[in-house]
Amino acid sequence: MRFAAHPDFRARGADLYYDLDLAPWEAVLGEQIVVPGLSGALKVRIPAGTQNGQQLRVRGQGLPIGKSGGKGDLFVVSNIQVPTDMSDDEKKLWETLRAESSFQPRGDARP
Repeated sequence: MRFAAHPDFRARGADLYYDLDLAPWEAVLGEQIVVPGLSGALKVRIPAGTQNGQQLRVRGQGLPIGKSGGKGDLFVVSNIQVPTDMSDDEKKLWETLRAESSFQPRGDARP
């Protein structure tokens, strides 16, 4: 069976994939976000420390599986967006975070 392309979801078998844009602070701190589902809106908990490309599973919210009556899953794929247009105050906040943070994404020490 073939389905027409959906504007919000990609399908792999009975599983659906939804790309969710997140602000950096939503990924770092965690958040509860409403995403579309086939049967209506779904609340999804974004755990603190979510990484770009991380897949969050919502069981049973995919497409029907044959005659079994079961359903596939919905995978919410995180897509962390970085601001490109910032005010001077916002830029100063990012600079403060850089100076205060011990996070080392490449594992190397700062020069």
